[in-house]
Amino acid sequence: MRKHYEVVIGLEVHVQLTTNTKIFCGCSVQFGNQTNSQTCPVCLGLPGALPVLNKQVVEDAIKAGLATNCQIAPRSIFARKNYFYPDLPKGYQISQFELPICEHGHLEVETEERGKQTIGITRIHMEEDAGKLLHSDDPATGSRVDLNRACTPLLEVVSEPDMRSSDEAIAYLKKLHQIVMYLGICDGNLEEGSFRCDANVSVRPKGQVELGTRAELKNINSFRFIKEGIEYEIDRQIELIEDGGTVVQETRLYDSNNGETRSMRGKEEAHDYRYFPDPDLVPLVIADAWIERVRTELPELPEAKQARFISSYGLPAHDTDILTAEKGVADYFDACASLHADAKVCANWVMGDVQRRRNDEGISVAQIPVTPQMLAGMLTRIADNTISGKIAKMVFDEMWNNGKSADEVIADKGLKQVSDTGAIEKMVDEVIAANPGQAQEFAEGKDKLLGFFVGQVMKASQGKANPGIVNELLCKKLRG
Repeated sequence: MRKHYEVVIGLEVHVQLTTNTKIFCGCSVQFGNQTNSQTCPVCLGLPGALPVLNKQVVEDAIKAGLATNCQIAPRSIFARKNYFYPDLPKGYQISQFELPICEHGHLEVETEERGKQTIGITRIHMEEDAGKLLHSDDPATGSRVDLNRACTPLLEVVSEPDMRSSDEAIAYLKKLHQIVMYLGICDGNLEEGSFRCDANVSVRPKGQVELGTRAELKNINSFRFIKEGIEYEIDRQIELIEDGGTVVQETRLYDSNNGETRSMRGKEEAHDYRYFPDPDLVPLVIADAWIERVRTELPELPEAKQARFISSYGLPAHDTDILTAEKGVADYFDACASLHADAKVCANWVMGDVQRRRNDEGISVAQIPVTPQMLAGMLTRIADNTISGKIAKMVFDEMWNNGKSADEVIADKGLKQVSDTGAIEKMVDEVIAANPGQAQEFAEGKDKLLGFFVGQVMKASQGKANPGIVNELLCKKLRG
């Protein structure tokens, strides 16, 4: 049935900013503290308390706008979005409506199905978060409200309905997530709700210009669950239409336990919120000089970094995709490659052993015990034949476990590679003499046995023999 329909997806992403304090007051935004311990008259919505805008929030919004190709509005205003919910103490949320700080941006994404596509960004606006309801199965406890999160600064990034599959939606989300992480304005923690998404999903018969009726999937904080929720909703809407039913505009929740969406409430329109300018906050005026100063301070973003890694280091695109996925990893590789002549070797070790040990131990890039300088030093010892690639694995693990340099590990463990031709030749002769049957088979054309002999010599040398010399001597002696 899907082949007869076109999927239309638009995303609203809430990006929680990593400021020290809330958007309109001086309370901390630290996650996980005792309930209702980070509140004041402003974020509690007490009468007479006046909001004061956090300048860092504005600066972060400008960064996000510039990084997503948006126009930065010279003048924007805050509005009151009126609705009732138990965790909204004022009875309204301070947001932006008619005049947001950023508009008309875009991101480019790529999927197998449609290749490269430009996804429009309608707007990015600043707003405060609501509190959080804590539900309990204990009737005596019931549901409680934690207002620590109330007034936490958010950016809402609203896309155009330009995505045509769940894969395209995830590609867009991952790219936006990567950008805000590179900018340092969001910690990107999906589990804690620092980066969460509402997905507007609709379907229409192929060839139809008019959009179908959309359902909004609310507050999903996992890439996997977003994809699953969109896929379920696509099938639900098509099945409903095929059975003669009508899709209702509504807000739905995704139940990850049962893999299905459920109706939550009728979808509100803008007029339902009765927006009006907040009388306590003056219009925000942003001078061109401020925008240009922020532009000059932007870090190198993922696409630019990928292009540089290809042009400066000669890396294949596949490697740059992996290395730039996380800013810390990209910076780690960059530092190592600046100290060692072979950038591809650096990339292989960073993508391989460094990431393997890091993933095994679940640590951040900042906690990696082998610094880029230490790794570059070890790679130099491979290049100058002090150690072999096989011994390097042992050296690396020792460096990781004990924090020693490669030279210290090599000296302490006696791992220096043996390149003395005479010493290696003696081992080669002994191995050939101990395996006359295999030597005869090799002479008769069973070339694969060379690997056996190399292994035996390396074993005899405890892995220290120079593999190049070992191969050369074996070939010479075995072939007579």
